[in-house]
Amino acid sequence: MKSRDNIPYRFPSTAQIISPLSLPRPSISTISTSLLSYTSDYLQPPEPPQSFFSFTVPRLSNTDALQPPSQLQGFRVSDFAIVRTLGQGSFGRVHLVQSRYNSHYYAMKVLRKSYITKKDQVAHTNSERFMLSSLNHSFIIRLWASFQDAEYLYMILDFAAGGDLFQLLRRSGKFPEKVVKFYSAEVALALNFMHSCNVIYRDLKLENILIGGDGHIKVADFGFAKVADERAWTLCGTPDYIAPEVIRGERYNQSIDWYALGVLIYEMMVGTPPFWAPDVNALYERIMYGTSIVAWPENVFDVVDLILQLMHNDPTRRLGNLLHGAGDLFQHPFYAEVDWARLLAKEITPPYQPDLTHPGDASA
Repeated sequence: MKSRDNIPYRFPSTAQIISPLSLPRPSISTISTSLLSYTSDYLQPPEPPQSFFSFTVPRLSNTDALQPPSQLQGFRVSDFAIVRTLGQGSFGRVHLVQSRYNSHYYAMKVLRKSYITKKDQVAHTNSERFMLSSLNHSFIIRLWASFQDAEYLYMILDFAAGGDLFQLLRRSGKFPEKVVKFYSAEVALALNFMHSCNVIYRDLKLENILIGGDGHIKVADFGFAKVADERAWTLCGTPDYIAPEVIRGERYNQSIDWYALGVLIYEMMVGTPPFWAPDVNALYERIMYGTSIVAWPENVFDVVDLILQLMHNDPTRRLGNLLHGAGDLFQHPFYAEVDWARLLAKEITPPYQPDLTHPGDASA
């Protein structure tokens, strides 16, 4: 699996550094066996209930939907005990910390102010802080506190003990269909919530999908996220996941996130992204050409149909951007057995659960 090249440049993402990827992991055989034997306990409703969309957050204005909690302020470094360092670099470092007040474990992201200014990352840093503090959802990483001193910025985030989907896929090769269904459904719920709050995520990829200690996902890294009452223009994200209208320089909306979900599903099913090229420009040409040149897995008709509809070159015909929005995706045959309300409530057993001895265990 090849490396990713983000455009434009930015310092390492929240997902890359709050997940303790450098620590020991279960063996490939252990994880693969666990995923292959996964049997979902979805309940299959005979008919979509009348309240099918009842869990969807109403669409709100920017002011109403994105209000940072007031309790984020007033903390200091001394309020947290550093357990260990999870990662470090020129940007700063990330520590596993324990609160001296509630004894809970968190990831403390420490950013060097001089580096942020030098790399022109002030806007992205502020955007990520605002989004993470404002979007409160079961499947989105949460910012619990932020503060600063003369040299550093500090963010106190959820600690995701289970790594990320990119690392899990690298150790597994590819995921069985039921595993793809579970993870993609949780991601879809997170995206639907963001969109209901007028937010375009703009950076969906496996590396940004963390796995919590309970085995459920946490979407992270909101440096490119944008509040979007109007359409956006900026070319950003990871090349493998960029929708064709973004490459063409056209105005775009939240449908680019659904396109990226199609790429994500394909990569989980096959083990590689749908398009490959020796350089970024050639990759963009293939993306704009469309899915007719993609090699498809055999005998998985529903998931292929889902991916094709999500990766439609025309955003006006793309699943998730049609009359019923995300509701059309939720009712796709690939998800026919999914009880969305139970999934949202975390009542479905995840396919992979980190083997943790305590909440602050960073060895999973």
